[in-house]
Amino acid sequence: MSKDKLRKFRENEEMYNVVQPTTEEAINGLDLKKHWATKQFGNNKGIILELGCGKGEYTLEMARRNPEKNHVGVDIKGARLWRGAKSATEEGLENVAFLRTRIDFIENCFGENEVEEIWITFPDPQIKYKRAKHRLTHPEYLLKYAKLLQSGGTVNLKCDSEYLHGYTHGIIQMLGLEVEESYHDIYSQIQPNEGILFDVITHYESIWLEHGKAITYLRFKLDGIEEAMKHWKSNG
Repeated sequence: MSKDKLRKFRENEEMYNVVQPTTEEAINGLDLKKHWATKQFGNNKGIILELGCGKGEYTLEMARRNPEKNHVGVDIKGARLWRGAKSATEEGLENVAFLRTRIDFIENCFGENEVEEIWITFPDPQIKYKRAKHRLTHPEYLLKYAKLLQSGGTVNLKCDSEYLHGYTHGIIQMLGLEVEESYHDIYSQIQPNEGILFDVITHYESIWLEHGKAITYLRFKLDGIEEAMKHWKSNG
């Protein structure tokens, strides 16, 4: 491991806005579960998650724009999280935290109805069939998110994969859930404005734009997914 990575890992341990549970802690449930607002942020504000946040570009910008909310970026890569946590510390953003853990454990880290909104930005589409269960919008993951989300809470998926976009849209429609917005290419279908979809360009988005790839966006709700899944499974 490089000296630079080791330095970042040491700094992560020292920063108040980085939470790094052990695997055992993440499996058994964090002490912060159900208490993120009061214990981590010292307030009673709502929580917005970014899953697979990388360097935390969206987490940081949402925190700047929405100081009335708490923002948590989740990723397993400590060196990536370091960048977001470092920027938040340098800017004095007290409504930002980063959680280093696997997204598989997300329901052990946040309580029921503790989250208002979820962002998933440029995840690995896991295109191979054998990897389907690892897609962050696979039905089993969606069930996890639904437990965390408050009624009416939304999930935002922004990515470069038309395959993942179509796969996710298909699942949401199949289950009879609500799709609020859906675009196959935001730069050609939406008039650019000062909205966060256009103002934040992640590391991966910049790469895909240079290659001329379309950037997709899907916004949907998960209310009623548990019953919809039961009905779908019972009908084969």
